[in-house]
Amino acid sequence: MKAEAADVLVIGSGIAGLTFALEVAEHGRVIVVTKKDRAESATNYAQGGIAAVMGGEDSIEAHVRDTLEAGAGLCREDIVRLVVTEGPAKIRRLMDWGAEFSEEGGNLSLGREGGHSQHRIVHREDRTGFEVERALLESLKRHPQVELWENAHAIDLITDRHINENTRPRNKRCYGAYVYDLELRQVHTIPARLVLLASGGMGMVWKNTTNPQIATGDGVAMAWRAGARIANLEFMQFHPTALYEQDRKGRAFLITEALRGAGGILLNDRGERFMEAVHPRKELASRDIVARAIDMQRKTHGLEHVWLDCTHLDPDTLRKEFPTIYTTLRDEHNINMLREPIPVVPAAHYQCGGVLSDDQAHSTIDRLLVAGEVACTGLHGANRLASNSLLEAVVFAAQASKEAKKILTDSAGEELPDVPVWNDSGTYDHEEYVLIRHDVDEIQGLMEDYVGIIRSDLRLQRAARRLATITVEVEDYWRRTLVTPEILELRSLAQVARLIVRCARQRRESRGLHTTTDYPGLDPILGTRDTVI
Repeated sequence: MKAEAADVLVIGSGIAGLTFALEVAEHGRVIVVTKKDRAESATNYAQGGIAAVMGGEDSIEAHVRDTLEAGAGLCREDIVRLVVTEGPAKIRRLMDWGAEFSEEGGNLSLGREGGHSQHRIVHREDRTGFEVERALLESLKRHPQVELWENAHAIDLITDRHINENTRPRNKRCYGAYVYDLELRQVHTIPARLVLLASGGMGMVWKNTTNPQIATGDGVAMAWRAGARIANLEFMQFHPTALYEQDRKGRAFLITEALRGAGGILLNDRGERFMEAVHPRKELASRDIVARAIDMQRKTHGLEHVWLDCTHLDPDTLRKEFPTIYTTLRDEHNINMLREPIPVVPAAHYQCGGVLSDDQAHSTIDRLLVAGEVACTGLHGANRLASNSLLEAVVFAAQASKEAKKILTDSAGEELPDVPVWNDSGTYDHEEYVLIRHDVDEIQGLMEDYVGIIRSDLRLQRAARRLATITVEVEDYWRRTLVTPEILELRSLAQVARLIVRCARQRRESRGLHTTTDYPGLDPILGTRDTVI
């Protein structure tokens, strides 16, 4: 067990964490911890792109309007304007760092996705996230002030109660984190003058998800245990079009919304284009509308999936603009998207709630900043507009870096208090991993069945009762065993699942991504408030 101090500790290596690290590295020593390898993040899997006003016919007002409409009355307009206005400069900043986006005729090639009234999606073919991650990691390698710790799983934030158990009130400030080294199998104590939490999402709470295996809600769970306020976790965006696989293992393969933007259409088993009767924008309606429509088709007609048909589109364009999807479907799934429709189904994709944040990336705990999917900034409201996620991450990483520079300047010469090293006395190596696997499967099954696209009071009550029991069992197991990656992730999954259900039970209306059969309409008064816990 060792203690190694940093000026800044960054938890997470997606676009938010890496952008922030590059911005603050001139002001102190930065340690970035990531629980898998450096490129394993939701950013890396983002196919579509980054929404920003970069074209001649587009405008800031149009992007603001589209975002507010998608957010179903719950967006903070000041945050929306901040993010949309800062967007173009942040795209250019990424290009300065080496990100190369698709061009046409010497200008950026701008795509269009659901909910957008204009072509404004900056992309690199159908692997934008991979390209951004590559450029940021290359820049990071060249910076002497930044250390990247791979296979390092954050366990808990260090707060006042760790420094002095008699402190009242507790948990007003963050002093670093305890981090488990997966290779050395030991816990590092990392004191820091400030922490950025940029740990990503929680898609693995559901059985069907497009998220990577690391998306187990660790950041929200850690922040909750530390006493931070959490908001709007009932709003999980289900991506309408993930590849349907009968015997799928691991994450679902995402079929980017940009394919619908290019002209792909959704069909049921009768060959009917059902979105024509659902919304004026048809397949380019916002994701909540399209996902609900697909769910209704499946339940009405007893379907396992619907079809995304692109066979009427130009094959050369499809191969050029969507090479990853084309080759993956062809080589790994024996599907030729040029000649046959793609079987698709909604899957948990992006959380719109998270750790409550202000416009400068502050959480409700001093010296704990948040950015990226883990944060609830007010941008997305009740439903995320497509490709606003990477935009939000890079803008709020910049907002957080401004605050970090102020904090580091104001606290120059400040000595950190003595932080106790991790204490695992009284624990032992428990080998009952079958119990962990069973609990993970049960949590994911409960969330899939009871807290999916369509909910009800009865379903949420049943989920809450069973999750309460599972959480107690997991906490008991946690207290008695040595740290392992499996128990860390199970603990996070159990806790965030309960928080999601708690938020969902508070929202007695159907708004955006939260649809309940008991309250099918909007509550015009209470409905425009965040569910803060």
